Amino acid sequence: MGLDFNADDGSIEAIDLNGENRHVLAGKRAFTTPKQLYLDASRELLYWCDREGGAVWRSKTDGSELTRLVDRSSAEGGKSAILNQCVGIALDHANQRILWTQKGPAKGGQGRIFSAGLEMPVGETAANRSDIKVLLKDLPEPIDLEIDAENALLYWTDRGAAPYGNSLNRARLTPDGLLDSQVICVGFAEAIGLAVDAGANAAFVADLGGQIWRVDLETGNKELIFKLGHITGIALY
Repeated sequence: MGLDFNADDGSIEAIDLNGENRHVLAGKRAFTTPKQLYLDASRELLYWCDREGGAVWRSKTDGSELTRLVDRSSAEGGKSAILNQCVGIALDHANQRILWTQKGPAKGGQGRIFSAGLEMPVGETAANRSDIKVLLKDLPEPIDLEIDAENALLYWTDRGAAPYGNSLNRARLTPDGLLDSQVICVGFAEAIGLAVDAGANAAFVADLGGQIWRVDLETGNKELIFKLGHITGIALY
């Protein structure tokens, strides 16, 4: 994302693990402020949300076949309206759908989690596709998503206001939507990044306060493990 959050100057980039060969995979004024990335390694596809662009995108891992899957510019207020901003993303392969967050205004209690099919309905476009559903609404300010596929659970961070914001949350994935939504723990400093290690029954949350936390998913207890600067996204390797 560039310095002007509303300029179409965002890019998706790659670099070798030794720090060499940095290059742009996708961008060139196609989108605005790309956020959370999801890698579908088996199909060699990347998915991401474009916050100020109000959209969900996909490309091949080499940057080819750039495709806008969801376009919220047709919603009231247009693509830059804060209610239309798309942030976190995950793929629910079991139910063949994309999930994403639209965070709404800061601390506004208007955040939502949406879904749409992995493939575009025949004859429809990113702006008029008819398979978009609201799975949860009236959330403080949901941000990043992560799915524990084995246990059919969706996790998300929320940077909104107390008592339910600045939190780690969970709900059960079903073919018809999300059930049994719960707040696992609170007390983060603008919770953003999320990585779930289901085998260890743990989640790692990064916040804008510069902290990385380890959360016990059974008890909800959290432990500070790192602090430095401002932190947004996080991944396990």
